[in-house]
Amino acid sequence: MSEISLIQILTEVNAEWRQQPVTLPTLTNMQWRADACDANSVLFFQCFDGGPSDAEIYQRYLQSSRCAALVTNRQLACFDQLPNTLIVVIAPADWAQVIGRCCDVCYPLATERLHFIGVTGTNGKTTTVKYVEAILLAHGQRVLSVGTLGLFLNGQRQLETGFTSPPQIELRRLLHEYQTHCDVVVMEISSHALDQGRVYGIPLRAAGWTNFTQDHLDYHHDEAHYFAAKSLILNLIQFDGRLYCSSAAVANRLLAQQSTVPIELVSPQQLSSAAIAAKPFLALEHNRHNYALAIALVNCLLGENERDDWQYLIAVDGRFECQTFGNHTIVIDFAHTPDALETILIAIRNGFPTARIATVFGCGGDRDRSKRPLMGAAVARHSDICIVTSDNPRTEDPAQIIADILIGIPSDAIEKRTVVIERAEAIAQILNWLAQRPITEFWVVLIAGKGHERYIDRNGHKTPYSDQDEVARHLARLSCTQ
Repeated sequence: MSEISLIQILTEVNAEWRQQPVTLPTLTNMQWRADACDANSVLFFQCFDGGPSDAEIYQRYLQSSRCAALVTNRQLACFDQLPNTLIVVIAPADWAQVIGRCCDVCYPLATERLHFIGVTGTNGKTTTVKYVEAILLAHGQRVLSVGTLGLFLNGQRQLETGFTSPPQIELRRLLHEYQTHCDVVVMEISSHALDQGRVYGIPLRAAGWTNFTQDHLDYHHDEAHYFAAKSLILNLIQFDGRLYCSSAAVANRLLAQQSTVPIELVSPQQLSSAAIAAKPFLALEHNRHNYALAIALVNCLLGENERDDWQYLIAVDGRFECQTFGNHTIVIDFAHTPDALETILIAIRNGFPTARIATVFGCGGDRDRSKRPLMGAAVARHSDICIVTSDNPRTEDPAQIIADILIGIPSDAIEKRTVVIERAEAIAQILNWLAQRPITEFWVVLIAGKGHERYIDRNGHKTPYSDQDEVARHLARLSCTQ
């Protein structure tokens, strides 16, 4: 632990409001979850616009919490019900910095030894991070990766975090816990994480930016704020580092802003037919973009040498997973934005030029509604038939989400689409239909939206579910009856 204490930081910090009991508590740990606190905890409780009311915050979180100190980013009407608690309200602009100082006490990092690499972008973060991880492992580096698929040490999953980028305190705790077991940390960094300061103080040796398309406007409100949030990754890059982009549009936009961090555009890797035959997922242009970005990031650590690093790559969980069924191909992919659907459907058209395409997809609830008709339009443009179904409806009515999607499907394509609200039923229906197609018909079925996810989020509950398991179950059933 640092010589500076948590209580010293909290009593000396420039506060917007403070409640200080007569006897200051002894603070030994910091928490971001109210239910994880003990009698010596400081709870950092960050409030967001559109979140629960002050009364709900007190009833659901603070009333039963055992924390000795509470730090928030705004005043709450319930403070008078916590008379014996040290309470500090800090300005939102100072939030990440104050947590960072406290993390330096509880979870110090060996930043002089560790190398940190971050990857942001609308799509492709997970794939790029896993490519970087695989290549570094093949060259003898010990690698900790953090992202949508969980936390991995040397390629082995350690735990699920439930986040693309964990909250600041949780991220620092995990990095502190695993730092002696790794040489390099490779992280997915979401726009939410950048906007909320979750990665504050992480010194990036280099960073990658995959692409930028519409997503998360429910949080960022408009494209300009979304891009500005992504751009905050520049603040994390060390003075001798740089940002690599696989998108010319992103690179040009950043260069126009006269960034002080060097910006470098990387081009898709040119691979031999033998390489693509060995790694079919590299036939997709966007995966070659991801691979090129991974190579640029790896070169920052290993140097620029002639290496056939493609041989170390493996298909990423829930990203263009292919299975065959007779003369047909089934693809499971996480694509859940208009651009991602457009990209993968074009890739399927190019990769399977003689095949017809059937797509099963939906859209998540309680998120950016404006992308729903755009997703419908993208699927209609590139699919011969489609089934519109549920994804993670959360607290919304699945039928209403589907209705929003259908707005984007042109009237002349209505006969090509079917609505099946229950996702498992939609997959059963498309595979039953596929089994009845003549052997001379070539079809690719894209099941999009969930990829690696093993649940459906509805009405506050995550019910176990997997597209992969559903496909495997039906393929086993159909192969037995043919």
